[in-house]
Amino acid sequence: MVQSIDCLAADRLITRLQKTKSVTVNNRAPKTEFLSPNNIERVNKLLRSAFKQAVRWGIVERNPFEDTTLPKVKKVPRAIWDVQTISDALDACRDPKLYVAMNLAFACSMRMGEILGLTWENTHISDENIVRNDAYIVIDKELARVKEETIETLGKEEIIKIFPRTMYLEGQKTRIVLKTPKTETSVRKVWIPETLAYILREWKEAQEKQKDFLGSEYQDHDLVIALANGRPCETKVIENAFNRLKRDAQLPNVVFHSLRHSSATYKLKLNHGDLKATQGDTGHAQAQMLTEIYAHIIDEDRKVNAQKFEAAFYSNPDLRGVRAPEPPAPAGFDLAALVDQLQKSPELRELLASVLNGQNVGRADSAV
Repeated sequence: MVQSIDCLAADRLITRLQKTKSVTVNNRAPKTEFLSPNNIERVNKLLRSAFKQAVRWGIVERNPFEDTTLPKVKKVPRAIWDVQTISDALDACRDPKLYVAMNLAFACSMRMGEILGLTWENTHISDENIVRNDAYIVIDKELARVKEETIETLGKEEIIKIFPRTMYLEGQKTRIVLKTPKTETSVRKVWIPETLAYILREWKEAQEKQKDFLGSEYQDHDLVIALANGRPCETKVIENAFNRLKRDAQLPNVVFHSLRHSSATYKLKLNHGDLKATQGDTGHAQAQMLTEIYAHIIDEDRKVNAQKFEAAFYSNPDLRGVRAPEPPAPAGFDLAALVDQLQKSPELRELLASVLNGQNVGRADSAV
C-alpha cells in the first residue's frame, strides 16, 4: 500500500486537503472554513518525515512528499509593542505575577513556558552578582500541561517533575509537568539588567511572606512565578491577566508572546545587529527569524538615513532653490515658426495630426 503512493498521489492529497472542512478542537471554533495553508504545510511536513524514514528503511525508493506543490502561505507580520508602549504597560500593570512575567519576557527574551518553569535555584541575583554586573538566570526547563500517555513516552530524561493534582476530575488525562526544552539551544544562560534583578528580589521577599502566612498550606516548588499557594501558574492565568491589562489600559492588541519578539527587535537595535549575541538570549536554533527582524530594522534605519541626508545636505539655504534643469530644445527648432506654418496651411495641420495619431496607435499597440 505504501509503495503505491507516488508524487501524483501526494499532489492529489494536498489538493483534497485544501477542500477539507476545518474542525473544532478543544472547544475552539476554527478560524477558516477549510484547512489553512499553514496546517496543510504541517501535514505535508509530517508525511515527508515519515516517508523519509521509509526510504531509509528501504520500504520505498523515493519520498513522494519531497516535491509536493503546496498552497502559498501568507506571512502576516506579528503585531508587537514598541518600547514606549511596553513601558506604559508596565506602569499600568497592577498584577504582580504578570508584572514579573512581562519583565522576564522582554528583558530576557523568554517564552511563556520558560517563564513559568523558571526556578529560584536558577536565578542568580545576590548582592555580589549585582555589584559585578553579573546577575543572570539559567533557562533549562519549561512548564507544560501534557497528556499522561506523553509522559510515559518522554520518560524520565525529559520529564523533570510531575506536579500533584489538586483534585481529581473524571476523564482528566493531562498533568502539569516541568520538562526539558525542545531543543538544545533553548538551554541557555541570560544576563539580566540590574533593575530586573531587584524586581525579582522584591518578588521573592513577597513570596517568603506568603509562605510564612500560609505555613504548611503553601506548596513550595521553588517556582519564580507561582500562584498564591505556591502551585504552578499555568499559561491561561498569565494570558487572562494580560488581556485585562490591555483592556483596562486601552493598549494595542497583541499576544503575550509578542513581548519576546519586541525583545529581540530592541536588542538588535541596541547591539547594531549582533545576531549571535541576540540568538544566545532568545535560544533560537536558527538565526533565520532574527535575520528577518534585523532586515526590518535596517529598512527603518535607511528611512532615517534619508531624513538625516535631507537635514544635513538639502536644508542648506544655498540649495533650497535648487530645481531640476529644463530639458534643452532640439537644435534648430523654432516653435513660433512651426505654429505660424500650421495656421497658414490646413494640409500641414492634417499631416501633423495623422502623424500624431499614428504614434499614439503605435504606443497603444506596444502597451498591449
